[in-house]
Amino acid sequence: MEIGKKIRRLRIQNSLTQEELAERCELTKGFISQVERDLTSPSIATLMDILEGLGTNLRDFFNEIEDEKIVFTKEDVFVSENKDYKYTLKWLIPNAQKNLMEPILIELDEGGRTKEDSPHEGEEFGYVLKGSIYVYLGNERYKVRKGQSFYYKANFNHYIANAGKTKASVIWISTPPSF
Repeated sequence: MEIGKKIRRLRIQNSLTQEELAERCELTKGFISQVERDLTSPSIATLMDILEGLGTNLRDFFNEIEDEKIVFTKEDVFVSENKDYKYTLKWLIPNAQKNLMEPILIELDEGGRTKEDSPHEGEEFGYVLKGSIYVYLGNERYKVRKGQSFYYKANFNHYIANAGKTKASVIWISTPPSF
């Protein structure tokens, strides 16, 4: 647990400046700043004073459920490459399998395609960022170009393939997760 980050969040939620919180706790603004940046750790007694100044206590502070991560960066992305099928799969949200939907970025080289997926519960959505693809759904084939999207219930065998001579990039979301 990042105590400093949590203290800072509570301070901001209470519309307090570092100086105002420091005054309430009989501490210095510099010390509050160092605690919030996790450069120093307060003693239990000092932490209790800070939490009292923020209108909470040790039990509630440590029992509070950690915030769910909202923003993800390129460092969070997990990459998998399939040379046989000529595609790169990028999981944009780590551990998305535990969620209701799973967004990926798939890049298909010329002649690339995904593995054929069997029918399953759920739906799939995709948006073509670059190039063009074919969506194969049962015995049907649909061409989807840059700036277009696709959406279907996954009740047939399905896969996508690059329809052009340049790399194709697609944001693809499956629910429930299946990638």
